[in-house]
Amino acid sequence: MTVTTARRTSAGSDFAELNRRVNELDLMRRRPAYYAVRLVLVGILVAVGWAGFFLIGDSWWTLAVAVFLAVAFAQLALVAHDLAHRQVFRTKRPSEIAGMVAGNLGIGMSYGWWMDKHTRHHNNPNHDDLDPDVAPEVLIWATKSALGRRGLAAFVTRHQAGLFFPLLTLLGIDLKVSSIKAIRAGVVKRRGLETGLLIVHALVYLTTVFLVLSPLQAIAFLVVHQALFGVYLGMTFAPNHKGMPHPTGEEDYLRKQVLTSRNVRGGWIADVALGGLNYQIEHHLFPGMPSANLRRAQPIVRAYCEEIGVPYEETGLIQSYRQALRHLHEVGAPLRAARR
Repeated sequence: MTVTTARRTSAGSDFAELNRRVNELDLMRRRPAYYAVRLVLVGILVAVGWAGFFLIGDSWWTLAVAVFLAVAFAQLALVAHDLAHRQVFRTKRPSEIAGMVAGNLGIGMSYGWWMDKHTRHHNNPNHDDLDPDVAPEVLIWATKSALGRRGLAAFVTRHQAGLFFPLLTLLGIDLKVSSIKAIRAGVVKRRGLETGLLIVHALVYLTTVFLVLSPLQAIAFLVVHQALFGVYLGMTFAPNHKGMPHPTGEEDYLRKQVLTSRNVRGGWIADVALGGLNYQIEHHLFPGMPSANLRRAQPIVRAYCEEIGVPYEETGLIQSYRQALRHLHEVGAPLRAARR
């Protein structure tokens, strides 16, 4: 494996060369036709789900609709992700408007809060102090953060690998709670607009469910819908960085993004199911690249990483979860040892 080449004199120039090669193929250009089709299809998915809900009406069969809508909501969230990165529109205003329609109004999550959080993640992926996605909360991703935990928190950390998927059922609710906290804390810039859209979502969503279904059916519908939405959404993001190295902060841009990210194999099925996030390395290197172009960028990035001696991690979907769960298990090891 070639570690360097004569034409490059420093690690800092590596991304510039990769960027040149990618731009030669015009892979950063917008894909309006692709996103027009994708937005229409996701819109149809959501509309069909709610149409089925009303057609079935007061019946336990609406739990099947809850499963369908969980998938539809997750796909809508993936569209909001692309909007936040301005992959769909070049300018800020239409991206924000569409993002709030998809996020706040569509799934009940603050677009402004999530965009702020996700931007910080992209700037410092897997950094123990700077990446909010690995901050010590319910799950602990760094051993030093696990030390000193007591009570229920310690119990969760000791068994977090086994609790990972069950805890994902709470992700949908956590997104809503975190959105409200962020708005109250002033993190969101358009507080009034975002608050109003979240209220409209909650009123329409809850009123619809409780008017059509009996109270017990309505509660069951909400639990199934939100739980499976959280699991699906969590499963699209979990393979990307979990279990990958945590940087020291001294890495250059290319290495910081590549070494902390993991790609997932799976062809067009993975492309659709994960919304392009299966090309996580390429996405982190070029966050503004339309997801439809990531597949074409992958062989260029992979070959370039081999050329300069940078490890490029790519695995199957199941193996990616195994790696993430193994890492969670290892982080909880000190607390398990202390119980012996």
